[in-house]
Amino acid sequence: MCDVTNEEQVKATVERAQSAYGGVDILVNSAVIFNQKGVLDMSLAEWTRQTSIILTGAFLFTKYVARQMIDQKRPGNIINIISTAGHQGQPRNVGYCTGKSGLLNFTRSVAMELVDYGIRVNSLTPTATDPNESIERAERWGQPIANAQQLRNIFEPFRKGAPMRKLPSPRHYAKAIAFLASADAEMITGMDLRVDAGTIARYWAWTPES
Repeated sequence: MCDVTNEEQVKATVERAQSAYGGVDILVNSAVIFNQKGVLDMSLAEWTRQTSIILTGAFLFTKYVARQMIDQKRPGNIINIISTAGHQGQPRNVGYCTGKSGLLNFTRSVAMELVDYGIRVNSLTPTATDPNESIERAERWGQPIANAQQLRNIFEPFRKGAPMRKLPSPRHYAKAIAFLASADAEMITGMDLRVDAGTIARYWAWTPES
């Protein structure tokens, strides 16, 4: 655990990983906070906090993990987690949309900088996620979610709007990250892999049948 916006804490975390495991082969930058406010009602402090966690956190961890990889001559993989909100204009979610969009070009820029060191940098775009897998897992672990049906209802409009008429589950994202970090993706860098049931590709005026 560390504050991803605190440089000293990030450095210490990367050093602990080296002490415990010898180094880092795969870094996934996914730190985020949600604060759904728009430009008219978000304070500067809220803006700074949210964008710092998303962008500065990825910057710091990438910087110190990449330095460690280079020092050890260790080829590695860095994967940044985006969101469909980073590709599209969602109202009243300005900090999140801006941070995630920034990570897209951060990915491309860093991929070009680190390519000569054998470090590949890609991103993954998830979308609204089917809650059923998490609900079932919580039940298996003896910690059922009290408002499970309400949670399903919240995600139903998202499911209806997805061209595939269903939403990805966490396992789909895990498989995509495993692929990006594997030798099967050895010629892929600077790319964004979308696991979004077709939501970004959908033409805005077309609504899938439910």
